[in-house]
Amino acid sequence: MKHQHPPHQHAGQHAQQHSCGCNGAAASTLAALPAAQGMGELLRTPIRILQMDCPTEEALIRNKLGGMPGVQDMEFNLMQRVLTVSHQPAVLPGILAALRSLGFEPQTGATPAGQATQSAAWWPLALAGVAAAAAEICSWLKLPGWLAAVLALAAILSCGLGTYQKGWIALRNRTLNINALMSIAVSGALLLGQWPEAAMVMVLFTLAERIEARSLERARNAIGGLMQLTPPQSMVQQADGSWQSMAVADIAIGSIVRVAPGERIALDGVLLAGSSSVNQSAMTGESLPVEKSVGDSVYAGTLNASGSFEYRVTAAANDTMLARIIHAVEQAQGARAPTQRFVDNFARYYTPAVFLLALAVALLPPLLAGGNWHDWLYKALVLLVIACPCALVISTPVTIVSGLAAAARRGILIKGGVWLEQGRHLRWLALDKTGTITHGKPEQTDFVALGAATPSDYQQLAASLADRSDHPVSQALSRAARQQALPLLPVSQFRALPGRGIQGHIAGRDYLLGNQRLLQESGHCPPALATRLAALEAQGKSVVVLLDDSGALALFAVADTIKPGSAAAMAELHQLGVKTLMLSGDNQASASTIASLAGIDEARGNQLPQDKADAIDALSGQGLVGMVGDGINDAPALARADIGFAMGAMGSDTAIETADVALMDDDLAKIPAFVRLSRATHAILVQNIALALGIKAVFLLLTLFGMGSMWMAVFADVGASLLVVGNGLRLLRK
Repeated sequence: MKHQHPPHQHAGQHAQQHSCGCNGAAASTLAALPAAQGMGELLRTPIRILQMDCPTEEALIRNKLGGMPGVQDMEFNLMQRVLTVSHQPAVLPGILAALRSLGFEPQTGATPAGQATQSAAWWPLALAGVAAAAAEICSWLKLPGWLAAVLALAAILSCGLGTYQKGWIALRNRTLNINALMSIAVSGALLLGQWPEAAMVMVLFTLAERIEARSLERARNAIGGLMQLTPPQSMVQQADGSWQSMAVADIAIGSIVRVAPGERIALDGVLLAGSSSVNQSAMTGESLPVEKSVGDSVYAGTLNASGSFEYRVTAAANDTMLARIIHAVEQAQGARAPTQRFVDNFARYYTPAVFLLALAVALLPPLLAGGNWHDWLYKALVLLVIACPCALVISTPVTIVSGLAAAARRGILIKGGVWLEQGRHLRWLALDKTGTITHGKPEQTDFVALGAATPSDYQQLAASLADRSDHPVSQALSRAARQQALPLLPVSQFRALPGRGIQGHIAGRDYLLGNQRLLQESGHCPPALATRLAALEAQGKSVVVLLDDSGALALFAVADTIKPGSAAAMAELHQLGVKTLMLSGDNQASASTIASLAGIDEARGNQLPQDKADAIDALSGQGLVGMVGDGINDAPALARADIGFAMGAMGSDTAIETADVALMDDDLAKIPAFVRLSRATHAILVQNIALALGIKAVFLLLTLFGMGSMWMAVFADVGASLLVVGNGLRLLRK
């Protein structure tokens, strides 16, 4: 099974991405566009187009630029209004000129933070609404026809000139979009003498476009609302030791910043003085604040609680963890998920097909069956309004972006809509043991005094020796003694015994601390003691023995302990129909023990990196396979899996760049949450497609049977758009 984005590809993609500054409003996450980047003889130039709101503009741009010499490829991120063009260097001015000819204002390079589309004034629309309503009243009261015509024209001129302008540009470029269709339909109604209806259709269409734009803006700013603002300024220590408030964008790496109680942290850094608890929920989804002390890392956008501290800045404003998270989600927004690609392809054929149907309705019944030209032309105009596929095409990106934002809110960073959609098919999940299921730090689990002295004396002796060693087992014994506040004794003549243990002189006597091999070589290993050691090792524990020249004095067992939520997460996965497999480099006994405690279906020990990759391959015929690891040591297996999950991505550039799904803390419960979110997203996608197509089909039939009208068609078109947008945004509330 071949993973779709191996780590080296992710890294390459990342090299072509910019780092977005988020020291201003996080909602403007594409505040600084990257410069054009070389690709051999081609450049990739990101162009912001604030007027590019929906697939209508995308199709217009594709038709305009698609045939231009020197233009190789185009990538559209409608949610962020960014077009990335791969082109030869000399043609960039021509590209910008072509975009301006379509009525757009393309922007390259840096743009002001927080820049957004300017809201159009509402008073012309209100005036148009009054005029259209007055035209309807004139028609009902049988007043002179010229009065209704004047009022209708006033309404159309007040709110419809923009639609006509866009429609003319589309027709001139041989594109059928909603503006062209609406312009044709309203003009046709005027020619047929349907003055009040033509005015009301244009007013309703303009009003609906405004409401739809506001709804889309909410989805567009989902990440901006998710990630809280970082403060614009922070207190920075100056060379003379004084403190001065500085703009966050001007703070250099290595600067020392002071954070007051209740203040939001401006930049990533490492604590130098003080302590506090920090609320990291906006990035990790953790419900409780995290205690921070000297040496701990803090992250931009997180909220300091009651304490005050100073930290050294480790990342500039445009390269903080928050910036990388926002940028990763933006990139995911721009990538089309499978359902979105299907819908886009469907819409490409749908609009021309309905337009041809409208032509047939207008011409064939009068020509072949003697039908009334006026009636059938009117029906054709209604079909033109119905023909726009906006609701269908908008339904998928809004839903996918809402799902990505909802995941990020929970501390789950999904690298694209394809993974969000595929997660619902997950059938097997392979997991690394150390650091994933367990804490990755051995702890003392058992202690048995074998001699006649006080048990604490033996613990004190063992800890005094262990404290001189950097072996993980020795460190576990040393930590246990410190937790019991046992003082350490002076050790002399200390030496390591490779493969066996350590030796030292304490209070005039020689002591040894080591494994069963050391015990056997000393000649002090009676059968009863050997049996006890074997029983502990069968439980996956590492056993060390304290010895002197008289024999064994005490034994200690050390094991890597399971994280509190591991067993619950495995149980949730099983309820979702996902089977689990643990792949560990430890011995089989240790792996089996940990797997049993965590409720994992199967465990394999003594696994080298290639063995883990082969295990993923072996599962490929049994459904979608995921792999959970640290993003570095488990790279071969992560690359072979259909979905790679990186644990504890907070602070790890590699994990964010290489994983398909990065879990921002060490909580395995986020994986079943990801599966549930994937299933909810798919359900809403299906609902939205059914809504969009179903409403179109109903009004298509009503029109053909003579029960549809133009204003009803406008309600059907834009009403469907608002329904699918609102339905997609439900994911943000789950």
